[in-house]
Amino acid sequence: MNFNKINNITGWIVCVIACTVYLLTMEATGSLWDCGEFIAASYKLQIPHPPGAPLFVLLGRLFTLWLSPAQAAVGVNVMNALASGFTILFLFWTITHFARKLMVKDNTTISGEQTLLIMGAGVVGALAYTFSDSFWFSAVEGEVYAMSSLFTAMAFWAILKWEQEADRSYADRWLILIAYIIGLSIGVHLLNLLTIPAMVMVYYFRRHKPTLRGTLLALMLGCAITGVVQIGFIQYPAKAAGAMDVWFVNSLGMPFNSGSLFFVVMMVVALVLGMRWAKRKGHYFVRLGLLCTIFLFIGYSTYITTLIRSNANPGIDMYNVDNPVALKGYLGRENYGDFPLVYGQVFTAKPQDYKETGNTYSKGADKYEVTGKRYEAVYDSKDMMLFPRVWDTQNDQGHVDAYRQWLGLAQGEQPTFKDNIRFFMGYQVNFMYLRYFMWNFVGRQNDIQGSGNVRDSNWVSGVSFIDNLLYGDQSKLPDSLKENKAHNTLFFLPLILGIFGLLYHYKQRRKDSLVVGLLFFFTGLAIVLYINQPGNQPRERDYAFVGSFYAFAIWIGLGVLAVHTWLQQRARLKFVYAAPVALLTCLLAVPALMASQEWDDHDRSQKVLARDIAKDYLESCAPNAILFVAGDNETYPLWYAQEVEGIRPDVRVIHTSLLSADWYIEQQTRRTNKAGKPVAMTWGADQYKGDKHNYILYHDAGIFPQDKFYNLKEVMAFMGSDDQRAQLMTSSGESMNYLPSQQLFLPVNKAQVLANGTVSAADSARVAPQVTFRINKNALYKNDLAMLDIIATNNWERPIYFANPFIPRGTGLENYLESEGMTYRLVPLTPLADDAAAAAVDGVPVNSGRMYDNLKKFAFCSADKKGVYFDEPNRSMLQQLRATYTRLAIDLAAKGDKTKALHVLDTMDRNIREDNYAYGMTSQGNSHNMSSMQVAYAYYLAGNPAKAEAISKKIIKDCEQQIAYYESLPDDKLTNDLRTDYQRAAEYIIPQLQKMKAAFGNKSGKLL
Repeated sequence: MNFNKINNITGWIVCVIACTVYLLTMEATGSLWDCGEFIAASYKLQIPHPPGAPLFVLLGRLFTLWLSPAQAAVGVNVMNALASGFTILFLFWTITHFARKLMVKDNTTISGEQTLLIMGAGVVGALAYTFSDSFWFSAVEGEVYAMSSLFTAMAFWAILKWEQEADRSYADRWLILIAYIIGLSIGVHLLNLLTIPAMVMVYYFRRHKPTLRGTLLALMLGCAITGVVQIGFIQYPAKAAGAMDVWFVNSLGMPFNSGSLFFVVMMVVALVLGMRWAKRKGHYFVRLGLLCTIFLFIGYSTYITTLIRSNANPGIDMYNVDNPVALKGYLGRENYGDFPLVYGQVFTAKPQDYKETGNTYSKGADKYEVTGKRYEAVYDSKDMMLFPRVWDTQNDQGHVDAYRQWLGLAQGEQPTFKDNIRFFMGYQVNFMYLRYFMWNFVGRQNDIQGSGNVRDSNWVSGVSFIDNLLYGDQSKLPDSLKENKAHNTLFFLPLILGIFGLLYHYKQRRKDSLVVGLLFFFTGLAIVLYINQPGNQPRERDYAFVGSFYAFAIWIGLGVLAVHTWLQQRARLKFVYAAPVALLTCLLAVPALMASQEWDDHDRSQKVLARDIAKDYLESCAPNAILFVAGDNETYPLWYAQEVEGIRPDVRVIHTSLLSADWYIEQQTRRTNKAGKPVAMTWGADQYKGDKHNYILYHDAGIFPQDKFYNLKEVMAFMGSDDQRAQLMTSSGESMNYLPSQQLFLPVNKAQVLANGTVSAADSARVAPQVTFRINKNALYKNDLAMLDIIATNNWERPIYFANPFIPRGTGLENYLESEGMTYRLVPLTPLADDAAAAAVDGVPVNSGRMYDNLKKFAFCSADKKGVYFDEPNRSMLQQLRATYTRLAIDLAAKGDKTKALHVLDTMDRNIREDNYAYGMTSQGNSHNMSSMQVAYAYYLAGNPAKAEAISKKIIKDCEQQIAYYESLPDDKLTNDLRTDYQRAAEYIIPQLQKMKAAFGNKSGKLL
């Protein structure tokens, strides 16, 4: 059997192994974060968030076409599992390509032992990547990163095929294929573009005699091509098409899209004429470049479907990309803002001025309308620096606080350039890249999101003296962390084998090692340089760097050859014995070890948490409700549940952050599906459009007595009025609306709220004649205004809920919430007195009757199945679910119904298995143990002190283990967050549990 046939067969066997692993461990439904959005978008051909993924959506639709709604998520997950398996196939062939060049000289017969070594290198490297932490995570869920990895692997493999056939006629067809692959990949994710510099170097080394100058020029050319593709081919054509459409429509009176179609025709004509000219003149490389451009645009053309589907107004229509002007903003992610890379401000800077950079347009009835201006902040030169890494001046996501924490800066202290570099090296490079790299090839401490302390989610090796030196005595860690399924120790073995492979590759074929090194750099550290991450990320970001880990897996495979050489030269084993010994040793030491360590925390085959938690949120709402949500994990799973599985589509889910966009506000006034009724609003689309009412400031104009309360609906009309008598004159001579009073009220028709079920008959005595509240901030932003508009216009007709009680905070409406399950309903009831509210968790009263009925419909997220692993984001959802049952039980017990309270608690305890989600568990801020403490309290109140004490002992045990660990740490490793957790454990949780035991032991029924 010849080498090529063995190579193909072995590659397909490895591919089948990888596909089987991913199919066996893939999530049973949708996952958290963006997966719910992408699956829903695929199922109904909808528009996900910018910059979109139209090819992913189209392929996802193919994989869900013949499935029932309940199986749609499985279809997308299968697609990703297979895409990941085929990524492993191309990785195998990539490794064997390099290994063959190392082992066999040109035109030399390949021996059996050499074939075994080359195949072994491919198997070890490919399987090591198969079982790597970050790639496996993305391989088994419905996100874009798995398919993005496939395109990366295909493109890099294709350039190696070109290299192999470069001397043959028509070999350059591989280059055209690569251009097409890159074009297609744009419709999935832009990470594939980062392979271009490495591929340019392959071309240079194959076609030219390398020199230092030539190598540097080729590298610069590769970087330039990457930039040209990203900006010139992706964004500028969309920008030009949009500008031409504005001109055709507004100036020439043509219909919408005529300008963009004319631009496309012009481009096609220019490319065709260019091809003919190049062929006639014999300019081969010009013709090749134009062919590559044409095929890149053909691949990229999947974005046409975004425009088409957005015009159909689907339920998920992010950015409302129904015209070329909107497409330009969609592709450029303009709603996410911009950040400096080469020169920019530091985080302590204050804007001195704002420079106008252009107009913003929106599609009107018959032309494009100017809806505002684009501005760029201008800063004082003393606040600017080269290579700005600490740049974000906003602290709404805690970025400023994170900068100060990482750099040890006091309030008001300005960072220096040295601080800037410290943040780059310490946070962006070490913490946000090298830590992830080491997770994959050395080991991982646990799954608690890292914040820079020695306890959470660092890399560990399993070599005690190294781990203890870095993070303190790891044997003293609480059992809940030592037994965490994400605690994986690889003993440096994959890293060592990869380093062996790198050194061997560099020594034997320096040019090839440079190519792999460039792939490693541009898909790793180059991303770190480009995205310029501030601190305090909402989740771990290791999935962004899997291309870099892919490149390192090539060296892991080549490490087999290095081990073989060592066995021959140092151990003096004969070639015939050294090859199988090297292969078997490396196979057991790396992929087998990785599989054994990683399987339990990557197996999601029984997990249905995202779907179930979405169902629980929706079932907590009355029919035809409006539910305000915030954050990805409160939004995307709900979109999936409604749009795909048809769970409670009558509930209108409104993302409060998106309410700052006028297109999203306009979408609320449309029906989303047969059951999703539109939302009534007082302000029209013109009042929200563009820059209108981006924010409104509170101002006491002296004409509204500030000791009175004003009708919110009337105040909304006042703030939206174009009458200059309702506006203020600014220093620039412009008129702007203002909030005349912070004291507002919502009128209440008692008969109406009782009749429509807003208030239950049992609470009729507490119905307030009007809900009075005070705006607790000096500015209302567009999303605040839209939310208040919806609430005022609703007039208590539809039930209004919040996914968490923090969403309305600052408006004063948080005082009128009532828990009915996972959600909090806005009710016109006089707030409970402090002593009555004390029975409610977090001070939010409970409607026990409605909540009890709603909980009967709840699902338990697979927590009732033995052995299911829940990572930290999953556990935060389970914590909310457990807290919901606890909240109801406390309320029932406080009202004297201990039998029902005990039934609620036992139902929760039985279905959220303790071996899946323990009561005593270390977490950030000790939030888990504090929540579990409420469960113990509920059991005491409900009359089961034995169960309460058993839970208390587990919490106390974890806290005592935490205290022992913290006390064992030297002062320089005991960071502020760990000190806080120490204090909460020692000074609050343990004493409170002891007080509970004493209080209920004395049968007083109250805390001492």
